[in-house]
Amino acid sequence: MFVIYTLTVLQQRYYVNTEKDSPNSTQESQERFVRENDICAVLKDQPMLIGQKNNSIPEECQPNYPLSPQFTLLSNTTQFSPMFYLTGFPGLETIEHWIFIPFFLMYLVAISGNCFILIIIETNPCLHTPMYYLLSFLAFTDLGLSVSTLPTTMGIFWFKSHGIYLAACQIQMFCIHSFSFMESSVLLIMPFDRCLAICHPLRYSVIITSQRVVRTGLAVIFRGPVALVPLVVLLKTFPYCGPQVLSHSFCLHQEVIQLACTDTTFNNLYGLTVVAFTMMLDLVLIALSCGVILCTVARLASQEEQLRAFQTCTSHLCAVLIFFVPMVGLSLVHRFGKHAPLAVHLLMANVYLFVPAMLNPVIYSIKTKEICHVISKLLGLKKISAGSWG
Repeated sequence: MFVIYTLTVLQQRYYVNTEKDSPNSTQESQERFVRENDICAVLKDQPMLIGQKNNSIPEECQPNYPLSPQFTLLSNTTQFSPMFYLTGFPGLETIEHWIFIPFFLMYLVAISGNCFILIIIETNPCLHTPMYYLLSFLAFTDLGLSVSTLPTTMGIFWFKSHGIYLAACQIQMFCIHSFSFMESSVLLIMPFDRCLAICHPLRYSVIITSQRVVRTGLAVIFRGPVALVPLVVLLKTFPYCGPQVLSHSFCLHQEVIQLACTDTTFNNLYGLTVVAFTMMLDLVLIALSCGVILCTVARLASQEEQLRAFQTCTSHLCAVLIFFVPMVGLSLVHRFGKHAPLAVHLLMANVYLFVPAMLNPVIYSIKTKEICHVISKLLGLKKISAGSWG
Protein backbone atom coordinates (compact mmCIF):
# COMPACT_ATOMS: atom_id res chain seq x y z
CA MET A 1 0.00 0.00 0.00
CA PHE A 2 2.77 2.47 0.96
CA VAL A 3 4.78 1.62 -2.21
CA ILE A 4 1.76 2.43 -4.41
CA TYR A 5 1.22 5.67 -2.52
CA THR A 6 4.90 6.69 -2.84
CA LEU A 7 4.95 5.96 -6.58
CA THR A 8 1.79 8.05 -7.05
CA VAL A 9 3.32 10.99 -5.18
CA LEU A 10 6.60 10.72 -7.11
CA GLN A 11 4.70 10.64 -10.44
CA GLN A 12 2.84 13.75 -9.43
CA ARG A 13 6.14 15.43 -8.39
CA TYR A 14 7.51 14.69 -11.89
CA TYR A 15 4.62 16.37 -13.67
CA VAL A 16 4.69 19.44 -11.45
CA ASN A 17 8.46 19.97 -11.25
CA THR A 18 9.19 19.51 -14.97
CA GLU A 19 7.18 22.64 -15.71
CA LYS A 20 9.09 24.90 -13.35
CA ASP A 21 11.59 27.18 -15.17
CA SER A 22 12.60 29.07 -12.06
CA PRO A 23 12.13 28.50 -8.33
CA ASN A 24 9.02 30.12 -6.88
CA SER A 25 8.18 30.84 -3.29
CA THR A 26 5.64 28.70 -1.47
CA GLN A 27 3.29 31.66 -1.26
CA GLU A 28 3.40 32.19 -5.03
CA SER A 29 2.81 28.47 -5.62
CA GLN A 30 -0.22 28.51 -3.34
CA GLU A 31 -1.65 31.62 -5.02
CA ARG A 32 -1.23 30.05 -8.47
CA PHE A 33 -2.81 26.80 -7.29
CA VAL A 34 -5.83 28.59 -5.82
CA ARG A 35 -6.18 30.77 -8.93
CA GLU A 36 -6.13 27.75 -11.26
CA ASN A 37 -8.63 25.75 -9.20
CA ASP A 38 -11.01 28.58 -8.28
CA ILE A 39 -11.78 30.14 -11.68
CA CYS A 40 -15.16 31.86 -11.32
CA ALA A 41 -15.92 29.46 -8.40
CA VAL A 42 -17.96 32.03 -6.53
CA LEU A 43 -19.77 33.48 -9.57
CA LYS A 44 -23.50 33.61 -8.76
CA ASP A 45 -22.80 31.29 -5.77
CA GLN A 46 -22.50 28.35 -8.16
CA PRO A 47 -20.21 25.57 -6.86
CA MET A 48 -17.41 24.60 -9.26
CA LEU A 49 -17.20 20.89 -10.00
CA ILE A 50 -13.71 19.90 -11.08
CA GLY A 51 -13.61 18.95 -14.76
CA GLN A 52 -17.29 19.52 -15.34
CA LYS A 53 -18.90 22.32 -17.36
CA ASN A 54 -21.58 24.38 -15.62
CA ASN A 55 -24.12 25.78 -18.11
CA SER A 56 -25.23 28.50 -15.70
CA ILE A 57 -21.76 30.09 -15.84
CA PRO A 58 -20.66 32.12 -18.90
CA GLU A 59 -18.31 30.42 -21.35
CA GLU A 60 -15.41 32.71 -20.50
CA CYS A 61 -15.65 31.67 -16.86
CA GLN A 62 -15.60 27.92 -17.46
CA PRO A 63 -12.65 26.28 -15.64
CA ASN A 64 -10.50 25.19 -18.61
CA TYR A 65 -7.18 25.54 -16.73
CA PRO A 66 -5.40 27.76 -19.29
CA LEU A 67 -2.82 29.18 -16.91
CA SER A 68 -0.46 26.27 -16.37
CA PRO A 69 0.83 23.64 -18.84
CA GLN A 70 0.82 20.85 -16.28
CA PHE A 71 -2.87 21.47 -15.49
CA THR A 72 -3.65 21.54 -19.24
CA LEU A 73 -1.82 18.22 -19.61
CA LEU A 74 -3.68 16.63 -16.72
CA SER A 75 -7.12 18.19 -17.17
CA ASN A 76 -8.52 15.11 -18.89
CA THR A 77 -7.12 12.73 -16.27
CA THR A 78 -8.11 14.68 -13.16
CA GLN A 79 -11.81 15.03 -13.77
CA PHE A 80 -12.61 12.83 -10.80
CA SER A 81 -9.19 13.12 -9.13
CA PRO A 82 -8.76 16.74 -8.02
CA MET A 83 -5.45 18.02 -6.72
CA PHE A 84 -5.20 19.31 -3.17
CA TYR A 85 -2.74 21.89 -1.91
CA LEU A 86 -0.81 20.88 1.22
CA THR A 87 -0.14 24.09 3.09
CA GLY A 88 2.85 22.91 5.08
CA PHE A 89 4.04 25.82 7.20
CA PRO A 90 2.40 29.06 6.01
CA GLY A 91 4.23 32.24 6.91
CA LEU A 92 7.45 30.37 7.61
CA GLU A 93 8.61 29.85 4.03
CA THR A 94 11.81 31.83 4.56
CA ILE A 95 12.98 29.57 7.39
CA GLU A 96 11.75 26.22 6.05
CA HIS A 97 15.36 25.07 5.71
CA TRP A 98 15.72 25.53 9.48
CA ILE A 99 12.40 23.80 10.20
CA PHE A 100 13.68 20.87 8.15
CA ILE A 101 16.38 20.14 10.78
CA PRO A 102 14.07 19.21 13.72
CA PHE A 103 11.74 17.30 11.41
CA PHE A 104 14.65 15.35 9.99
CA LEU A 105 15.88 14.54 13.51
CA MET A 106 12.38 13.40 14.57
CA TYR A 107 12.08 11.15 11.53
CA LEU A 108 15.58 9.79 12.16
CA VAL A 109 14.90 9.00 15.82
CA ALA A 110 11.43 7.52 15.15
CA ILE A 111 12.40 5.31 12.20
CA SER A 112 15.79 4.16 13.50
CA GLY A 113 14.54 3.71 17.08
CA ASN A 114 11.54 1.57 16.14
CA CYS A 115 13.61 -0.46 13.66
CA PHE A 116 16.14 -0.99 16.47
CA ILE A 117 13.40 -2.28 18.81
CA LEU A 118 12.11 -4.69 16.13
CA ILE A 119 15.61 -6.00 15.35
CA ILE A 120 16.45 -6.54 19.03
CA ILE A 121 13.24 -8.49 19.68
CA GLU A 122 13.65 -10.54 16.50
CA THR A 123 17.32 -11.46 17.07
CA ASN A 124 17.07 -12.32 20.79
CA PRO A 125 15.16 -15.56 21.52
CA CYS A 126 14.88 -14.62 25.19
CA LEU A 127 12.59 -11.75 24.16
CA HIS A 128 10.14 -14.00 22.28
CA THR A 129 7.51 -13.61 24.99
CA PRO A 130 3.97 -12.15 24.94
CA MET A 131 5.11 -8.86 26.51
CA TYR A 132 7.73 -8.24 23.83
CA TYR A 133 5.45 -9.34 21.01
CA LEU A 134 3.15 -6.51 22.09
CA LEU A 135 6.12 -4.14 22.18
CA SER A 136 7.06 -5.18 18.63
CA PHE A 137 3.46 -4.48 17.53
CA LEU A 138 3.76 -1.00 19.02
CA ALA A 139 7.09 -0.37 17.30
CA PHE A 140 5.62 -1.52 13.97
CA THR A 141 2.67 0.87 14.23
CA ASP A 142 4.94 3.78 15.18
CA LEU A 143 7.20 2.96 12.24
CA GLY A 144 4.25 2.85 9.85
CA LEU A 145 2.88 6.14 11.18
CA SER A 146 6.24 7.86 10.61
CA VAL A 147 6.72 6.49 7.09
CA SER A 148 3.14 7.42 6.09
CA THR A 149 3.82 11.16 6.38
CA LEU A 150 7.40 11.05 5.06
CA PRO A 151 6.80 11.56 1.26
CA THR A 152 4.64 14.69 1.44
CA THR A 153 6.47 16.32 4.36
CA MET A 154 9.88 15.83 2.81
CA GLY A 155 8.45 16.78 -0.61
CA ILE A 156 7.52 20.19 0.78
CA PHE A 157 10.98 20.69 2.29
CA TRP A 158 13.07 19.32 -0.59
CA PHE A 159 11.06 20.04 -3.75
CA LYS A 160 8.77 22.90 -2.63
CA SER A 161 5.97 20.76 -4.07
CA HIS A 162 2.65 21.16 -2.27
CA GLY A 163 0.18 19.44 -4.61
CA ILE A 164 -1.22 15.95 -4.08
CA TYR A 165 -3.88 14.12 -6.08
CA LEU A 166 -6.98 12.68 -4.42
CA ALA A 167 -5.85 9.08 -5.03
CA ALA A 168 -2.51 9.63 -3.26
CA CYS A 169 -4.30 11.62 -0.56
CA GLN A 170 -6.70 8.73 0.04
CA ILE A 171 -3.84 6.26 0.42
CA GLN A 172 -1.99 8.54 2.81
CA MET A 173 -4.99 9.25 5.02
CA PHE A 174 -5.85 5.53 5.10
CA CYS A 175 -2.32 4.70 6.27
CA ILE A 176 -2.23 7.48 8.87
CA HIS A 177 -5.63 6.69 10.40
CA SER A 178 -5.08 2.91 10.17
CA PHE A 179 -1.79 3.01 12.05
CA SER A 180 -3.34 5.36 14.61
CA PHE A 181 -6.18 2.87 15.22
CA MET A 182 -3.62 0.05 15.38
CA GLU A 183 -1.57 1.86 18.01
CA SER A 184 -4.67 2.51 20.07
CA SER A 185 -5.48 -1.22 19.92
CA VAL A 186 -1.98 -2.20 21.00
CA LEU A 187 -2.10 0.25 23.90
CA LEU A 188 -5.41 -1.40 24.90
CA ILE A 189 -3.97 -4.92 24.93
CA MET A 190 -0.88 -3.93 26.95
CA PRO A 191 -2.69 -2.96 30.19
CA PHE A 192 -4.76 -6.17 30.06
CA ASP A 193 -1.48 -8.06 29.85
CA ARG A 194 -0.04 -6.16 32.82
CA CYS A 195 -3.31 -6.48 34.74
CA LEU A 196 -3.21 -10.27 34.48
CA ALA A 197 0.50 -10.34 35.35
CA ILE A 198 -0.08 -8.35 38.55
CA CYS A 199 -3.50 -9.67 39.63
CA HIS A 200 -2.94 -13.35 38.68
CA PRO A 201 0.83 -13.91 38.56
CA LEU A 202 0.61 -17.70 39.01
CA ARG A 203 -1.90 -18.17 36.17
CA TYR A 204 -0.35 -15.60 33.84
CA SER A 205 1.81 -18.01 31.85
CA VAL A 206 -1.18 -20.32 31.35
CA ILE A 207 -3.65 -17.62 30.30
CA ILE A 208 -1.30 -15.49 28.20
CA THR A 209 0.60 -17.50 25.60
CA SER A 210 2.54 -16.22 22.59
CA GLN A 211 0.09 -17.71 20.10
CA ARG A 212 -2.90 -16.24 21.90
CA VAL A 213 -1.29 -12.80 22.05
CA VAL A 214 -0.45 -12.82 18.33
CA ARG A 215 -3.94 -13.96 17.29
CA THR A 216 -5.72 -11.53 19.60
CA GLY A 217 -3.40 -8.72 18.57
CA LEU A 218 -3.99 -9.24 14.86
CA ALA A 219 -7.77 -9.46 15.34
CA VAL A 220 -7.95 -6.27 17.38
CA ILE A 221 -5.40 -4.37 15.30
CA PHE A 222 -7.18 -4.86 11.96
CA ARG A 223 -10.59 -3.70 13.19
CA GLY A 224 -9.63 -0.08 12.53
CA PRO A 225 -8.37 -0.43 8.92
CA VAL A 226 -11.41 -2.52 7.95
CA ALA A 227 -13.78 0.09 9.38
CA LEU A 228 -11.92 2.86 7.56
CA VAL A 229 -12.40 1.44 4.05
CA PRO A 230 -15.92 2.91 3.43
CA LEU A 231 -14.84 6.35 4.67
CA VAL A 232 -11.85 6.53 2.34
CA VAL A 233 -13.57 4.98 -0.70
CA LEU A 234 -16.55 7.35 -0.50
CA LEU A 235 -14.26 10.37 -0.87
CA LYS A 236 -13.74 9.35 -4.51
CA THR A 237 -17.44 9.89 -5.25
CA PHE A 238 -17.68 13.42 -3.86
CA PRO A 239 -17.37 16.60 -5.94
CA TYR A 240 -14.93 19.18 -4.59
CA CYS A 241 -15.47 22.87 -5.16
CA GLY A 242 -13.50 25.99 -4.45
CA PRO A 243 -9.80 26.02 -3.53
CA GLN A 244 -8.75 22.58 -2.31
CA VAL A 245 -6.30 23.79 0.36
CA LEU A 246 -5.36 21.58 3.34
CA SER A 247 -3.82 23.11 6.44
CA HIS A 248 -1.20 20.39 7.05
CA SER A 249 1.68 18.77 5.21
CA PHE A 250 -0.32 15.52 5.00
CA CYS A 251 -3.90 14.41 4.36
CA LEU A 252 -6.42 13.85 7.15
CA HIS A 253 -9.99 12.68 6.56
CA GLN A 254 -11.55 15.33 8.78
CA GLU A 255 -10.00 18.04 6.61
CA VAL A 256 -10.67 16.58 3.15
CA ILE A 257 -14.32 15.90 3.92
CA GLN A 258 -14.87 19.60 4.67
CA LEU A 259 -13.89 20.47 1.08
CA ALA A 260 -16.67 18.37 -0.50
CA CYS A 261 -19.52 20.46 -1.92
CA THR A 262 -22.21 17.87 -1.24
CA ASP A 263 -23.99 16.27 1.69
CA THR A 264 -21.42 14.40 3.83
CA THR A 265 -23.69 13.49 6.74
CA PHE A 266 -23.07 9.76 6.35
CA ASN A 267 -19.28 10.21 6.39
CA ASN A 268 -19.45 12.48 9.42
CA LEU A 269 -21.71 10.16 11.43
CA TYR A 270 -19.92 7.00 10.34
CA GLY A 271 -16.51 8.52 11.14
CA LEU A 272 -17.71 9.65 14.56
CA THR A 273 -19.08 6.15 15.23
CA VAL A 274 -15.80 4.50 14.22
CA VAL A 275 -13.80 6.79 16.51
CA ALA A 276 -16.24 6.24 19.38
CA PHE A 277 -16.10 2.42 19.14
CA THR A 278 -12.33 2.26 18.65
CA MET A 279 -10.22 5.00 20.19
CA MET A 280 -12.74 6.32 22.70
CA LEU A 281 -13.71 2.81 23.81
CA ASP A 282 -10.03 1.87 23.99
CA LEU A 283 -9.33 4.87 26.21
CA VAL A 284 -12.16 3.93 28.61
CA LEU A 285 -11.01 0.29 28.82
CA ILE A 286 -7.39 1.39 29.35
CA ALA A 287 -8.50 3.65 32.22
CA LEU A 288 -10.45 0.75 33.80
CA SER A 289 -7.46 -1.59 33.47
CA CYS A 290 -5.14 0.98 35.04
CA GLY A 291 -7.64 1.47 37.85
CA VAL A 292 -7.69 -2.27 38.57
CA ILE A 293 -3.87 -2.32 38.54
CA LEU A 294 -3.64 0.60 40.99
CA CYS A 295 -6.18 -1.00 43.35
CA THR A 296 -4.25 -4.26 43.28
CA VAL A 297 -0.94 -2.49 43.88
CA ALA A 298 -2.43 -0.57 46.83
CA ARG A 299 -3.39 -3.86 48.51
CA LEU A 300 0.15 -5.23 48.42
CA ALA A 301 1.75 -5.63 51.82
CA SER A 302 5.18 -4.00 51.54
CA GLN A 303 6.11 -0.70 49.98
CA GLU A 304 8.88 -2.41 48.01
CA GLU A 305 6.38 -4.72 46.31
CA GLN A 306 4.15 -1.74 45.52
CA LEU A 307 7.04 0.14 43.95
CA ARG A 308 8.11 -2.90 41.89
CA ALA A 309 4.58 -3.49 40.66
CA PHE A 310 4.11 0.17 39.81
CA GLN A 311 7.40 0.25 37.86
CA THR A 312 6.06 -2.46 35.58
CA CYS A 313 3.45 0.00 34.27
CA THR A 314 5.31 3.32 34.16
CA SER A 315 6.52 2.97 30.57
CA HIS A 316 3.05 1.95 29.39
CA LEU A 317 1.42 4.87 31.21
CA CYS A 318 3.85 7.22 29.48
CA ALA A 319 3.05 5.67 26.09
CA VAL A 320 -0.71 6.03 26.72
CA LEU A 321 -0.37 9.68 27.75
CA ILE A 322 1.84 10.78 24.85
CA PHE A 323 -0.54 9.11 22.37
CA PHE A 324 -4.01 9.93 23.68
CA VAL A 325 -3.44 13.46 25.02
CA PRO A 326 -2.38 14.91 21.61
CA MET A 327 -5.06 12.80 19.87
CA VAL A 328 -7.84 14.18 22.07
CA GLY A 329 -6.41 17.68 21.67
CA LEU A 330 -6.34 17.40 17.88
CA SER A 331 -9.92 16.09 17.80
CA LEU A 332 -11.15 18.96 19.97
CA VAL A 333 -9.37 21.52 17.80
CA HIS A 334 -10.90 20.11 14.60
CA ARG A 335 -14.40 19.81 16.09
CA PHE A 336 -14.68 22.99 18.15
CA GLY A 337 -11.69 25.17 17.25
CA LYS A 338 -12.44 25.98 13.62
CA HIS A 339 -11.65 29.64 14.31
CA ALA A 340 -8.49 28.87 16.24
CA PRO A 341 -5.17 30.13 14.78
CA LEU A 342 -3.70 27.91 12.09
CA ALA A 343 -0.56 27.50 14.19
CA VAL A 344 -2.63 25.61 16.80
CA HIS A 345 -3.88 23.13 14.19
CA LEU A 346 -0.36 22.60 12.83
CA LEU A 347 1.16 22.15 16.29
CA MET A 348 -1.43 19.63 17.49
CA ALA A 349 -1.30 17.56 14.29
CA ASN A 350 2.50 17.36 14.24
CA VAL A 351 2.73 16.57 17.95
CA TYR A 352 0.10 13.83 17.55
CA LEU A 353 1.90 12.15 14.63
CA PHE A 354 5.58 12.64 15.44
CA VAL A 355 6.04 12.74 19.23
CA PRO A 356 4.68 9.26 20.18
CA ALA A 357 6.61 7.53 17.39
CA MET A 358 9.77 9.33 18.48
CA LEU A 359 9.46 8.89 22.26
CA ASN A 360 8.10 5.32 22.51
CA PRO A 361 11.37 3.56 21.52
CA VAL A 362 13.30 5.86 23.86
CA ILE A 363 10.94 5.17 26.79
CA TYR A 364 10.88 1.40 26.33
CA SER A 365 14.64 1.23 25.75
CA ILE A 366 15.24 3.00 29.06
CA LYS A 367 12.52 1.37 31.18
CA THR A 368 12.72 -2.22 29.93
CA LYS A 369 15.43 -4.17 31.72
CA GLU A 370 16.02 -6.84 29.08
CA ILE A 371 16.35 -4.30 26.26
CA CYS A 372 18.72 -2.26 28.42
CA HIS A 373 20.86 -5.37 28.87
CA VAL A 374 20.98 -5.94 25.12
CA ILE A 375 21.95 -2.30 24.55
CA SER A 376 24.63 -2.52 27.24
CA LYS A 377 26.12 -5.55 25.50
CA LEU A 378 26.13 -3.76 22.16
CA LEU A 379 27.81 -0.73 23.72
CA GLY A 380 30.24 -2.84 25.72
CA LEU A 381 28.95 -1.70 29.09
CA LYS A 382 29.21 -4.01 32.06
CA LYS A 383 26.31 -2.70 34.06
CA ILE A 384 23.30 -0.58 33.38
CA SER A 385 20.55 0.31 35.76
CA ALA A 386 16.99 0.60 34.59
CA GLY A 387 13.49 0.02 35.70
CA SER A 388 11.54 -2.97 34.50
CA TRP A 389 8.35 -3.00 32.48
CA GLY A 390 7.56 -6.53 33.59
